[in-house]
Order: sequence, then C-alpha cells, then structure tokens
Amino acid sequence: MKKFLAMLVLICLIPVNAQAHGPSGQKVVKEFEVKAEQAKVWALLKDFGAIGKWHPDVTNVKLDDRKDAESDKTLPHRLVTLKNGTTFLEKLREVNDADMKMDYKMIDGKDSTIAVSNYRTVAQVKAGKAAGLSIVTLTARFYNKANTMEAPPGEDNPAANKTINELYDAAAVGLKKAVEMQ
Repeated sequence: MKKFLAMLVLICLIPVNAQAHGPSGQKVVKEFEVKAEQAKVWALLKDFGAIGKWHPDVTNVKLDDRKDAESDKTLPHRLVTLKNGTTFLEKLREVNDADMKMDYKMIDGKDSTIAVSNYRTVAQVKAGKAAGLSIVTLTARFYNKANTMEAPPGEDNPAANKTINELYDAAAVGLKKAVEMQ
C-alpha cells in the first residue's frame, strides 16, 4: 500500500504540458450614471432600432426581422454603420422589462467589419443612489477579429479592446445626453 501511495504521489507531481487552443476571451464593462428615472432611460435603451438617435458615432441603422440560425426564431436584427465606415450586424436575443435588461449579439460575417468577433452585449438599467438617478451597465464579451492567439495588428486583442472601449465610451456620452436633455 505504501508503494502504491508513493507512486500515486510521483504521478501527480509529473508536469503536464498544457497547450492553449484559441484566443483568450475579452471583457469590457462600462457603468455610468444618468440623471433620469430608470423607466425613461430603459425606454430609449431597449428600442433596438433607436441606437442612431443617441449614439454619436452611429450614422445609419437598418432594422429588420430575420430568421436566427441559432434559435430558429425570427429576431430583430440591426445593421449599424459608424462614422468611420465600420459596420456590424447584431441580433436582439432577449429583452427583460422586469429587470430592465437586454442581450444582443453580433453576427460575424461580411456585414461586421468591426475589429471583434463573437461579440455579445448585456445592457442593464438599475436605480441610482438617489431619486431621479439611474445606473446603466454595458457588458461586452468578445474575441479579437482574427479569433486566434497570433492575430495580426489591427485584428488582435488590443485592437478589439480599443474598439469596444471607444464604442461604449461614446455610448455613455450619447445616452446620457439624449436622456438628460429630454
């Protein structure tokens, strides 16, 4: 029995060669305060086709319903064009009015030229610390555009993170301005 335990300990101490098989997932979270009631903020944010009304970098939004390959349901899709010519196609996966939370995902392909892949956002509105204040949280999970560990510059993790941070920073400014000026 002692020999067996000694061998078991030795086997456990043998180094194992681990190999990575893909890029590391990235995450960006932006949380910002808006001087408005939750319902007012939520009404604008949840309108999937209205992003062009409040996001300062959006120049065009084309909204239509399409059959979703993953769920086999018909879902709202929006093709968004930014000032710099970048485009991305997103599908609205869920809207939860009770929790003031929505989930949408980018569809990788020819319509999505943004520097990310497998991009998903969860947006939520919560009560702020005082009456008349709301907290908006935008959470993105994504991979670099090349979807590989050895991504070339412009399609790598730094480019993907820069892109989402800039998109969310502009969203915070635009959403605050649109809601607070109403």
